[in-house]
Amino acid sequence: MNAIKYELIKVCKQSGARLGKLHTPHGTIDTPVFMPVGTQATVKSMTPEELKQMDAKIILSNTYHLYLRPGHHLVEKAGGLHKFMNWDRAILTDSGGFQVFSLGDLRKITEEGVTFRSHLDGSKHFLSPEKVMEIENALGADIIMSFDECTPYPADYNYTKNSMERTLRWAERGKNAHKKTDVQASFGIVQGGMYKDLRYESAMRTQEIDFPGYSIGGLSVGESKEMMRDILEHTAPLLPTDKPRYLMGVGSPDDLIDGVIRGIDMFDCVLPTRIARNGTAMTSQGKVVVRNANYAESFEPLDSHCNCYTCQNYSRAYIRHLVKTNEILGARLITTHNLHFLINLMKQIREAIAEDRLLDFRKEFFESYGYQL
Repeated sequence: MNAIKYELIKVCKQSGARLGKLHTPHGTIDTPVFMPVGTQATVKSMTPEELKQMDAKIILSNTYHLYLRPGHHLVEKAGGLHKFMNWDRAILTDSGGFQVFSLGDLRKITEEGVTFRSHLDGSKHFLSPEKVMEIENALGADIIMSFDECTPYPADYNYTKNSMERTLRWAERGKNAHKKTDVQASFGIVQGGMYKDLRYESAMRTQEIDFPGYSIGGLSVGESKEMMRDILEHTAPLLPTDKPRYLMGVGSPDDLIDGVIRGIDMFDCVLPTRIARNGTAMTSQGKVVVRNANYAESFEPLDSHCNCYTCQNYSRAYIRHLVKTNEILGARLITTHNLHFLINLMKQIREAIAEDRLLDFRKEFFESYGYQL
């Protein structure tokens, strides 16, 4: 029995976007959904209670980082990731493929797996599809990713093809090593770079292995937005309609809307939390760089259309002061707002799908935010 079940509720007549419910061992999630990223078993600066207040139903954590610190055996001893971090809703762990890929010269990829040196202390480690599955089984997230080779951009055709085929072989090995299929659902990852025929082949062959859900990887790695949308438009319809579709590492408001229009159900990105720590807020009128001098005497909230805790209680001038003095509260308040903004955006998207008007909503949102239509 699969640990999760996807229920397709409605397809938007105007856009083809999907409205659904994802049933997991730790609750039901309305989709499309944005997942805040808690890389090291914490969404930076947020408590689980604060995440619940903004209605986050699922968060993402990182296999590579938790394997290095504090170690998966310790997390398992603590009763798994949910108990360890005091989060009783759903969790998704990525496989660490992207992090290892990002190490560049510090890693060596072979058929067996990846040998790499830790970015922390230079110590030598080895990850294989089986080892990653062992780590993810120990962490105990509801949804776990196959170990994939994330193809860089740009990459030539032969490199991309070989990389995609290795990801397929690793997907099969990972699936065979997965011990807890009744409580954890593993997703296969579609690769293939910017080559449509390879994306097609990857999508078809990954489905032959048969997973409870599918991810589209290797996008948002430096290619243009037009290219990403084109590949997405080509790839998403190849995936089964009765299973969830997850676009990895994508989270700017325009990409969320355009991803949903192309049939995606799940997204994650460090963007809202990362830019918050640099003093940037996402608002209904576009980005606000709070540290700018023109906000020194601005006593309005970050976003007058927002009902988050930050916007109900603090002014731009005060938050600017916190950012300028490097006070921790500044990062916390903007993080609270940005996550609320994206979670609320997904709620508005779901309402627009339910009412068959997602393309109208896109036009209104893009005009308000300042995106080019």
